[in-house]
Amino acid sequence: MSRERPIGVIPLIAVLACGLLFGFASVAQDKSQPVPAQATKSATPKTPAYAKAPSENEELQQAIDSAGNDRAALVRNLEAFLKEFPESRQRPQIYRALVEASLQLRDSARATEYAEHIVALTPEDLSMTLLTIQLLERNGDEAALRRALNYSTRVLDYVGRTSPDEKSPKVSRAEWDAEQKHDKMNILALRGRLYVKLHENANAAKDFEASMELVPTATVAEQLGEIAELEKDLNGAAREYALAFVLSDATKGAESRRAIRQKLGNVWRLAHGSDQGLGDFLLHAYDESIAAADSSLPKRNADAKNPFEFILRNARDGSSYSLAVQKGSIVVLNFWATWCGPCRELEPHFERVAAKFQGSGVVFLAADCDQDETLVPAYLDELKPRTTVVFADGLDRLLAVKAFPTIVVLDRAGKVAYRADGFDPSNVESEITTAVLRLLDSNGLTSK
Repeated sequence: MSRERPIGVIPLIAVLACGLLFGFASVAQDKSQPVPAQATKSATPKTPAYAKAPSENEELQQAIDSAGNDRAALVRNLEAFLKEFPESRQRPQIYRALVEASLQLRDSARATEYAEHIVALTPEDLSMTLLTIQLLERNGDEAALRRALNYSTRVLDYVGRTSPDEKSPKVSRAEWDAEQKHDKMNILALRGRLYVKLHENANAAKDFEASMELVPTATVAEQLGEIAELEKDLNGAAREYALAFVLSDATKGAESRRAIRQKLGNVWRLAHGSDQGLGDFLLHAYDESIAAADSSLPKRNADAKNPFEFILRNARDGSSYSLAVQKGSIVVLNFWATWCGPCRELEPHFERVAAKFQGSGVVFLAADCDQDETLVPAYLDELKPRTTVVFADGLDRLLAVKAFPTIVVLDRAGKVAYRADGFDPSNVESEITTAVLRLLDSNGLTSK
């Protein structure tokens, strides 16, 4: 999917300053030619022979300049220019300027009209296509919704055809795959919402279910519950509402979560006559969601029985990191997650211990255990850890990591020699150091 900056309502002065409207900074540079010598022989001609009508670029620059900071005047002037020059090469940029100025003037109808003009001229501009879909959805009539539906299908097809060969070299394959999945999930949810507004619930349900298979969200689960309720499928509605409640964030949008809970209670009482059994049903929905999340994870290293059989991924660039290379070394593992506050506190302690043993052959790894790996790059950019960071890729499962942070020291055979679930800031460095020194001493070695 195109990674262009999403189109928003940009202040008009900034639009002009950045040249977004045109690339017109050089428009005014088309100066009149010097007067030819022979032309001076005419005494006082009414129209000098060398005078020229303003060029297209000059007309456009005049339309911009005369509008100043008046958005309404800019819209009038640009529309007048387009009537005079309907085939101008500058149309895509002018249409974009008209979209943004119209949005600032809260003129959705005009913004939608010019947004569709842009899509017709440059269908590869996906950010504008998505804006057009949103504007058409806001309009609400059937014709607008049908066009929005066609645009959303176009975007979905484009995303499906995108190859990883087209990704930026700065983006790892894992990041690209995650982004593609989220793009498809969002577009399917958007198209499903359009189908609902067109009262095509069967098509909406198909898109919502496909969206949930990619990335389950509370919003889509709630919409599936509403469709099931409309279809008088009370048990199905209860199942979807329960999942929506489980997936919703209790700390963000408490009102929304309360509304989901009310819908769940209503359909449960209609189906069962009372609230009895609802608590157990909700707990079961929670357990199922956790199991589904676990089953959706890649089954990396499924057959590995020893830590040194694991092939992990470097969290920075997605490259392979084979622990087999470290066989015979002491390995110190810090299992962490981006949402874990204590993990953040542990990082500088872990790095100081790693620095003590630099050059001694002891390997220090920070193993991320996030289910959503897209959270990791921003976290690494912020903390900039100096130790090697890998994805756990099932090593946490083998070592039965249940809490974060967990520190594990493996001996040269891959056996657990030291383990700490959580840490005490006052002694964590000495504890890890002692554990490593003990293993080094047992082999007749000392740290440097």
